[in-house]
Amino acid sequence: MTLNPKIEELRLKREQGRVGGGEERIKRQHDSGRNTARERLDILLDPGSFRELDAFVQHRSHDFGMDKQRFLGDSVVTGYGTIDGRLVYVYSQDFTVMGGSLSEAHASKIVKIMDMALKTGAPIIGLNDSGGARIQEGVVSLGGYADIFLRNTLSSGVIPQLSVIMGPCAGGAVYSPALTDFIFMVKNTSYMFVTGPDVVKSVTHEDVTFEELGGASVHAAKSGVCHVVGENETETLLLVRELLSFIPQNNMEDPPFVPTTDDPLRADAELDDIVPDNPNKPYDMKEVIHRVVDDGRFFELHEAFAPNIIVGMARLGGHSVGIVANQPAVLAGVLDIDASEKAARFIRFCDAFNIPVVTFVDVPGFMPGTHQEHGGIIRAGAKLLYAYCECTVPKLTVITRKAYGGAYCVMSSKHIRGDLNFAWPTAEIAVMGPEGAVGIIFRRELNEAEDVNARKAELVAEYRAKFATPYVAAAHGYVDDIIEPRDTRPRLINALEAMQNKRDANPARKHGNIPL
Repeated sequence: MTLNPKIEELRLKREQGRVGGGEERIKRQHDSGRNTARERLDILLDPGSFRELDAFVQHRSHDFGMDKQRFLGDSVVTGYGTIDGRLVYVYSQDFTVMGGSLSEAHASKIVKIMDMALKTGAPIIGLNDSGGARIQEGVVSLGGYADIFLRNTLSSGVIPQLSVIMGPCAGGAVYSPALTDFIFMVKNTSYMFVTGPDVVKSVTHEDVTFEELGGASVHAAKSGVCHVVGENETETLLLVRELLSFIPQNNMEDPPFVPTTDDPLRADAELDDIVPDNPNKPYDMKEVIHRVVDDGRFFELHEAFAPNIIVGMARLGGHSVGIVANQPAVLAGVLDIDASEKAARFIRFCDAFNIPVVTFVDVPGFMPGTHQEHGGIIRAGAKLLYAYCECTVPKLTVITRKAYGGAYCVMSSKHIRGDLNFAWPTAEIAVMGPEGAVGIIFRRELNEAEDVNARKAELVAEYRAKFATPYVAAAHGYVDDIIEPRDTRPRLINALEAMQNKRDANPARKHGNIPL
């Protein structure tokens, strides 16, 4: 049967568009250890679900010989599909077409699907692999970036926005991912920087490689720009799929409920002995989290950045929750600038998308020192405090050991609208640690004592018994119950279900003024 010539033409054009910049450039892409734009979408989305839009768009420039370099779809593939059956909008930059550079047409394609995502209340996922603005188009290209930035900002807190850095992302291009909720990077093949190594060398005379300047390990551990790092592109895209399973489609929906075979009444006797008798001895809070959540599965975010605080997603009784926890195994769980900002951003995300926040507290206070004070620990700590105070989703708190000073107030205490606050019998809730308190209160007596060390030990034990316990706070109603550690999981699930219909609101206003 002979095909209608017009149908034959359509098929030929579609096939032409699917090869992007041509077989030779696709081979170079593969040789560099990277997939093509379309191959990435095949990994990310449910099989057969992708529907492409604007496949026939071409760039509009005629200068600098650009009229001889026209490709169908230009340098980005856009459309929509499903992940686990749920609608998502996607764009995937095509490095085989003029290095994935952003033209006016390229930007208009992205803007179109961002607008569609916002109108329909579905997540937007960007796969970034671009050399930056298309220089031949000048200010028109820059205007395209600004159009995207505006949509990022207007979509913030309304639909989830995820950025996956699959190759270079430089100059103005980095600000779109920076405005989104989560950034994923691929080890050894993705980079982000405002100015590249050559510019850095010419201005500051620093010799630095792409990896040292803006590689995945740098942004995951030092800058905190990156939330999740994958070993390769496939693992990274599968991690995107997993994170989305915890998040609702938009700010008007609840997170997905996933039934579990993990018994909601399961007690764990191992938790009874997890906190050491010595209050200065560390333990791993991640073990507490894994023992409490459904099936021990915890999706950690920002794992390598500010590891003295832990944030991530999990489920309790099938309900999606955000976990925030001090990590006594790193810097004794103290709050510093990076930890405060890391937790504050995560809490605000959870609050925007109706995800309850569960906080595990073991914090001796804020990090002292001139570096922290001069760096703005006051402002950073205020960000975390603001985030908890503003948060209106269900907030559950478990104090496992130390909750000292201002850090007690900040870490989802009853006073800042914590809904249900529990403490283990090992909890120490006080203005400061017993040793420091005794040194201040009994300074004169200790100076006059014959055996200073012995007298101090007596006073510390007396202070700990009278003040550094959960019972004083419980007597004031600041702790709702003191629970056995083994019962943490069933108590949290019960509390979460009791809070399902919680209604809370902040005063009417355009927006608050968080101490940025």
